[in-house]
Amino acid sequence: MAYSDAQKEATARYNKKAYDRIEIKVKKGRKALITAYAVKRQKSVNQFIVELIDREMAKQEDA
Repeated sequence: MAYSDAQKEATARYNKKAYDRIEIKVKKGRKALITAYAVKRQKSVNQFIVELIDREMAKQEDA
């Protein structure tokens, strides 16, 4: 079944309401390396980055 324009709009509205966005900048070529690293671990780039942030924050709280 095709992803309709109405579904795309509903998803966009939900994402805007439920999530904050953070933009990061990396040097040319790093994006592909980060993406490949995440894919090898069967994660999205977003999931990979969020898990790294959560792990680092947990370390700071334990200290």
